[in-house]
Amino acid sequence: MESNNGFFNQYGGKYVAEVLRRPLDELEVEFKKAMADPEFVKELETIQRDYIGRETPLLYAETATKLLGGAQIYIKLEGLANTGAHKINNAIGQCLLAKRMGKKRIIAETGAGQHGVATAAACAKLGLDCTVYMGEVDVRRQQPNVSSMEMYGAKVHAVTSGSRTLKDAVNEAMRDWAANPDTTHYCLGSALGPAPFPDMVRDFQSVIGKEVKRQCAERNIKPTALIACCGGGSNSIGFFAPFIDEKEPRLIAVEAGGIGPGIGENASRMTGNTSREGILQGYKSRFLLDDDGQALPTRSISAGLDYCGIGPQLASLGKTGRVEFTSALDKEALEAVKFFARNEGVLFAMESAHAGAEAIKLAPKLGKDKAIVVNMSGRGDKDIFITCPVFRPVEWKQFLISELERLNDAKDIHDAELM
Repeated sequence: MESNNGFFNQYGGKYVAEVLRRPLDELEVEFKKAMADPEFVKELETIQRDYIGRETPLLYAETATKLLGGAQIYIKLEGLANTGAHKINNAIGQCLLAKRMGKKRIIAETGAGQHGVATAAACAKLGLDCTVYMGEVDVRRQQPNVSSMEMYGAKVHAVTSGSRTLKDAVNEAMRDWAANPDTTHYCLGSALGPAPFPDMVRDFQSVIGKEVKRQCAERNIKPTALIACCGGGSNSIGFFAPFIDEKEPRLIAVEAGGIGPGIGENASRMTGNTSREGILQGYKSRFLLDDDGQALPTRSISAGLDYCGIGPQLASLGKTGRVEFTSALDKEALEAVKFFARNEGVLFAMESAHAGAEAIKLAPKLGKDKAIVVNMSGRGDKDIFITCPVFRPVEWKQFLISELERLNDAKDIHDAELM
């Protein structure tokens, strides 16, 4: 399952400037040492249990199963992990490793904000300085997460270059790391980038799949399929990891179908018609690229899936057929949010709702003796600025107007007190 010198068949590698070769080589050596050190592993497991709240539950979605009339649906509730998503698994692992290496400062990129929140929280827990790069577009649509990052003490930089989304946040983080390699560790949030990041992130996130495998065995569940959303791929590869070398179950990754198949309308790297092999941001994989090899614009209602590339291991597994790729449209993801909220009392994040949408499609096609497990990689509290304008447009507009009036009144009162 591990890479071969940083490659998964033809994908992967370490395509970086010379200034980053040394910190990447050092990171690879120290990661392998740490994972072979029982004391490090024990400390990590203790933090996973006492701080993250592992293990997370595996919920039988009884009502959803009955309504869909097919396979039994189970939901892995990663949204119940501390900070509200799976991202904390990797953030804690990398920050603990960085502290062991003597690094004092952590930088991170973030799209939907969950990796930024997780990294900021991990740094607060472990006593490390934290800086997060986030595209200006994502800052606007994910203000609750920006607020949380700052509450944990992180400095959030809004990236105004390029498309002002996740791709550009990654670029800025890489530039920072290249300028400060001796004091700084780049806590990359997904299973992509130059080696050894794809191996590291997968291994730290594999706790999800290991728990699912154990929980299913304890309850005599033999899943026909595992379903996860897929942007860069951290939740999906962690979810799939213990099953990759087995023939079953089916492993299904769901990309962002956005609003349609056209250029700039989606973020479908494995299922879209504009995807091609290329080298970007330090690794070789499949990307949405133009004829000159430049990243094309992407679109998704979910900031965490709005990325032009995919992790190299997932690209390789897609090419061999071990992982099946599909996509869900924005409107399908929104319907999945509503379906699982009203019928199971579980509020999916917009990213995770893409996996939920695929479960809604797949379950009725399978027999009642079959089972599928959906990874709810995060919960949807963070998405109120996205979902409320759709589900409650009038009330949401009135709320924002009243809040603006309240803030203006408070400012007027404050200004008057200072006079």
